[in-house]
Amino acid sequence: MKLIEKIFILYYRIRLSLILVLGSKKAAAFAFKLFVTPIRTKTKNNIKLPKGAEPLVFDFENKKVHGYRWGNSTNQKVLILHGFSSTLTKFLHYVEPLVQNGMEVYAFDAPAHGISEGNTINVLQYRDLIQKINELYGPMNSYICHSFGGLALSLYAEKNLHNKETNIVLIAPATETTTALHYFSSKLGISKNLQTAIKNHIFEKSGMKAEEFSVRRALKQVPANILWIHDLDDDVTPWIDAEQVKKDNHPNIQFVNTTGLGHRRIYKDPVVAKQVVEFIAGV
Repeated sequence: MKLIEKIFILYYRIRLSLILVLGSKKAAAFAFKLFVTPIRTKTKNNIKLPKGAEPLVFDFENKKVHGYRWGNSTNQKVLILHGFSSTLTKFLHYVEPLVQNGMEVYAFDAPAHGISEGNTINVLQYRDLIQKINELYGPMNSYICHSFGGLALSLYAEKNLHNKETNIVLIAPATETTTALHYFSSKLGISKNLQTAIKNHIFEKSGMKAEEFSVRRALKQVPANILWIHDLDDDVTPWIDAEQVKKDNHPNIQFVNTTGLGHRRIYKDPVVAKQVVEFIAGV
């Protein structure tokens, strides 16, 4: 753990303990705000975009969302969805191979990420962002999703994707929100009682239990053609959660496991990238 991360964790632990004096509801609201506040990755000025990048910008919940489009296919469109505290620039190596295979590629920085506006984002907002992108530029035929983006796409897909021809790649998706909450709570030393208060806060705000924000639950309603790639050593979105989906024996989901790549190196790996492009392009 980096020193700066240790300092932030100590700072927020102290703030949480002070707010807890005012009651568990206030502490839960503060903790949840931390949970949905990404660490913004600064976009480097010298990032070289793939050839033909067309800048796109639109309004979403009174915030400017920025992204790009590549290619000019009229009926083969793929949307790349990055994870929490990430940015579209992490996935630029997918663009040229997809375009070369006749795809029109879209990628956006979600609110509170990259160069898009905002400070927080929850999974329902990310889900609704996918809806807005489809309304403006879609319909999308394919999706490449990492981590938090995979959860958001799953929640979108269960209500909107009933086409077996849609291709979805889930790379280390955040399979269970309860696991993410536990990971977050362990970092900040949040007690079980406060964890329960956070779950109550989520229910009050969304009308859904934390357990319902689940890739496993959502995919039971999704007939799309799915490639799920997950590293056995992932310590952020653990394979043990994904394994339960595999045990459900969905005929439309193909699982591929890697070892030693963890949660973030997996989508950068050239072998994984090749598998993703071949799956999306059908080659």
